[in-house]
Amino acid sequence: MAGFAVQPVDLTGITIAAVAEFGLSRKDAARAKNMFALGLLSWMYGRPTEPTVAFLKKKFAKVPAILGANIAAFRAGWNYGETTETFVVQYEIKPAVMPTGTYRNITGNLALSYGLVAASVRAGVPLFLGSYPITPASDILHELSKHKGFGVTTLQAEDEIAGIGAAIGASFAGQLGVTTTSGPGIALKSEAIGLAVMTELPLVVVNVQRGGPSTGLPTKTEQADLLQAMYGRNGEAPVPIIAPQSPGDCFAAALEAARIAITYRTPVFLLSDGYLANGSEPWAIPTIDDLPVIEPGFATGPNKDGEFLPYLRDEATLARPWAPPGVAGLEHRIGGLEKADVTGNISYDPVNHDHMVRLRAAKVQRIADSLPPLQVDDPSGQAKVLVIGWGSTYGPIGAACRRVRRAGNHVAQVHLRHLNPFPNDLGEILQGYDKVLVPEMNLGQLSRLLRAEFLVDAQGYNHVYGLPLKAAELAEAIGILVGEAEGREVDLGEHGLNLPADHETSPEEAPVR
Repeated sequence: MAGFAVQPVDLTGITIAAVAEFGLSRKDAARAKNMFALGLLSWMYGRPTEPTVAFLKKKFAKVPAILGANIAAFRAGWNYGETTETFVVQYEIKPAVMPTGTYRNITGNLALSYGLVAASVRAGVPLFLGSYPITPASDILHELSKHKGFGVTTLQAEDEIAGIGAAIGASFAGQLGVTTTSGPGIALKSEAIGLAVMTELPLVVVNVQRGGPSTGLPTKTEQADLLQAMYGRNGEAPVPIIAPQSPGDCFAAALEAARIAITYRTPVFLLSDGYLANGSEPWAIPTIDDLPVIEPGFATGPNKDGEFLPYLRDEATLARPWAPPGVAGLEHRIGGLEKADVTGNISYDPVNHDHMVRLRAAKVQRIADSLPPLQVDDPSGQAKVLVIGWGSTYGPIGAACRRVRRAGNHVAQVHLRHLNPFPNDLGEILQGYDKVLVPEMNLGQLSRLLRAEFLVDAQGYNHVYGLPLKAAELAEAIGILVGEAEGREVDLGEHGLNLPADHETSPEEAPVR
């Protein structure tokens, strides 16, 4: 523990003494030590005590002894910090500047679940989840099972393959099919995802990434499944890929994944990860009218010369009709074998196969036309270095860039939600900077894609510790690259590694001594 001032606290002993008046056994009394720790942290970070006390009164209203013990332990912890003078630093975190609205605390898995329900409501189609429990995605299954009132059906299947098979069947029947899993489950689902590509049915495939390979680190975070999502199927089977950047953003990302799946009749990967799934943040509750309307565009009858052609495509999206079974006149062939263009009949013709492969790829690329321009964070406009990321690295990258700027340097940041297809303006943005840094919790998967697609010398900053990237260490790497780009030595001073690597100071945070 060199470099750290360790302050031992006898949590159990002090807690037992603090709650002695309530007559609890030593074992039950010791259980209140978490409240002592919470009280100490509340003092250390200047947090109000009233909400915690109100919560305890509500939770333990029917057990007065437990209620009294928890409140006593909580206040003992606060008083310990206030009176012992052991802790020389107290932090006061000012309220964040946020838009007005109604907020709630939300985790990534909960936000993702709500986003899927919202997408179902805005599309006017029932939601079906076919899933098999797997860490860290299981909470989505647990949450969606509570929402039958919104027309949600959940199936806990016997295995991963059955889960996605049921979801594809639901999509064929006119519902929003969803399957949730982690990396090992994606490996098992790969053939079925190819089936959804071939049949061109809407399907949302949620991958809450964790450490791998194989069963790897089930409770640790990683974002190493990007190339698996991009290429992990036999044949030419392109699939759109969406990645949320924060726990609350999982809601919007789920809506976007459903929009693309329904509009373009394609399976869509939604790449969350363990850090987002279990992390939480304040989330502004949107109004229904603020959410996009998703038009399912079901086929209702013949679409050309009195005949129904199941692979006649929309000119704008290249999507084929969505024709659920049971509607007279919409009968058509479906399955994993190659389709003849327009008619959907089984075809082994080589020219037709080449044509259909290119059509499916062009349909995915057409999605880029519906994407908004990327937002580049380059306050000075003088940056020569661009830091680009995806997924949960958004927080560490943003914090690292702010550190570099506070030291008087220039750096730009852009974060990708859409990883396939890339936004139309991404190539131009990349070409506008001398150096590009790609921080990832893998060994360089996005940087490989950027180099291949845009021929830029994207450099990776890669850790696979099963932990989020550290802003201070990343700031040092950015500073070195800025120095190389500008031909000078960059000293971040107190804004860089002179702070402990796991310490993060926001512009609103200031120590009070």
